[in-house]
Amino acid sequence: MVNDTLRRALADSRLRDVDVASRLGVDPKTVQRWVAGRIPHARHRWGLADMVGKHENDLWPHLEHLAGGASQETVAVYPHRGSVPPTVWRSLFGVARDRIDVLVYSGLFLVEDVELMRLITSRARAGVRVRMAFGDPDSPFVRSRGAEEGIDDALGAKVRSALVLCRPLLDAPNVEIRRHATVLYNSLYRADDEVLVNAHVYGVGASHAPVFHLRSTGPESMTATYLESFERVWAIAEPTV
Repeated sequence: MVNDTLRRALADSRLRDVDVASRLGVDPKTVQRWVAGRIPHARHRWGLADMVGKHENDLWPHLEHLAGGASQETVAVYPHRGSVPPTVWRSLFGVARDRIDVLVYSGLFLVEDVELMRLITSRARAGVRVRMAFGDPDSPFVRSRGAEEGIDDALGAKVRSALVLCRPLLDAPNVEIRRHATVLYNSLYRADDEVLVNAHVYGVGASHAPVFHLRSTGPESMTATYLESFERVWAIAEPTV
């Protein structure tokens, strides 16, 4: 069913499909689907509402019945890390104004992405604090996780590769890189009040495990719990040489 309220709001604001798509980092056809009745993810709903000067419940009234914090906090859920669109990663880090935090064992996919690394570097040079915590490749926890995933010592090798690849980041200001020796229950990718939580599942590599995109709704939110966990690990992690 066509969302006439959204269509009229866009028309009143003199916004075309391409204008909305450009501001939100999506394809114009996606905007057309929203007008046709598809419900955007929360992040895009908020962006659209801001653009036309309305509350999201004015544009999607049936969302009012959704229960409190969790529904408002969850931006998106992805079945595995590979299904997270590249635009989400770039948007997450690209809009950071205060801090970027990464907590992983290896995070090799991230540091191998030249474009993402350049983006993170540019945010650091713009004054964003960047903290990246990798697993200690010699720790028993990395060895145990490698065995659980069926790749044994390959995980430690991946961590060592990641640590080498991320060294150029240290040439930028506001960047800290540490190694941690802890059991890692989730990999975390945080930009300001948003975080991508990559679950760790026994016997399954992180790339094949679900990812939850959360946006903090306050100090009692799920997001806050994950961010507090990052701080605890960071506090006991050792600086890289």
